[in-house]
Amino acid sequence: MADADPGYFGPESVTWQLHGDPMMWIAGIRALYLQALHPRAVRGVMQNSDFRKDAWGRLMRTADFVGTVTYGTKEAAEQAGARVRRIHARLTADDPATGERFGVDEPELLRWVHCAEMDSYLTVARRSGFRLSDAQADRYIAEHRVDARLVGLDPAGVPGSVAELAAYFDSVRPQLALTADARAVDDFLRRPPTHALLIPARELLWRRVVRLAYVSLPPYAHELYGRPAPAARTVDRQLAFTGRALRCVPARLRWQLPPGHILKALARLGPGTRPEPYKLRRQAAILDEPGRAHFQ
Repeated sequence: MADADPGYFGPESVTWQLHGDPMMWIAGIRALYLQALHPRAVRGVMQNSDFRKDAWGRLMRTADFVGTVTYGTKEAAEQAGARVRRIHARLTADDPATGERFGVDEPELLRWVHCAEMDSYLTVARRSGFRLSDAQADRYIAEHRVDARLVGLDPAGVPGSVAELAAYFDSVRPQLALTADARAVDDFLRRPPTHALLIPARELLWRRVVRLAYVSLPPYAHELYGRPAPAARTVDRQLAFTGRALRCVPARLRWQLPPGHILKALARLGPGTRPEPYKLRRQAAILDEPGRAHFQ
């Protein structure tokens, strides 16, 4: 196991520990809400996939990519990235404002999707009680320049810190809007079609999860969607309560969910590499040093 490939992140990274947290599922839904507010990005999704029939599949494919890049070998990460690039290279869509035909692999669109995901993962984790220092949060954002390269972006062209990420969102906000495509995503997430026997579960569980993802969005997103959110402190309490509840579920049970990348990584590297939040607190002095992530 000593010679096993830890991948591009490895057990010493912030990403390795953070992505094992169960709140990442809520963060993933938040990312969908945020991504839908970019008119060209959401048009690319709606014109190239049957989102209404396969929203769960899309979420699972994203989870599979993130899991592979985080916990897989370098070879597996490279293969996953190449697969994403091949798919994107052959997809186009019509601009909702101008009618212009554009490729979904435009750097601007890839950057938006990347940043929406990073912001959602980090925001939901921290607000739900996953303890990270500011330096560790910066390190997390910087580590994900690996993802950017794998999907076809220049790593130097994506934010490498929390401040740079905030500046990016400030710059792109004038482009965001609630289009018909964004409304369709919102409507689906709130009321996904389901079998009649599963409607009670949808009302009891799914709508609560989606509402929590929605209320954790930034204020400008609430303004665009046209629905107010509770006060930030109320949202923080809701996220913290949910985080505590989900973290009480034994990790080995949680990690049985597909696609199971964490369990595969533990089998490859040994049980001592399992993601644990306390490891970040213990290693803070090391992790807070700049430039320690694996940026191959």
